[in-house]
Amino acid sequence: MADLRRATVYFDVSLHKALRVKAVQTDHSLSDLVNTAVRRSLAEDADDLATFEARAREPSLAFEDVLKDLKRRGKL
Repeated sequence: MADLRRATVYFDVSLHKALRVKAVQTDHSLSDLVNTAVRRSLAEDADDLATFEARAREPSLAFEDVLKDLKRRGKL
């Protein structure tokens, strides 16, 4: 159990039941399921931050200007 830390997490009763059922059906522990979900969530956050950084230099458009352009072109 090296490189593991214990934490107490409280789940809604129905969510806990669903996790237990999934753990049995997938032959994974509840800890494995939670660790996987947390990793995926953090990976999504990292992707979002990378996207924001990559697009930081793009020009911004005022919403009002976009609406005016759409109306001018007959799209609204």
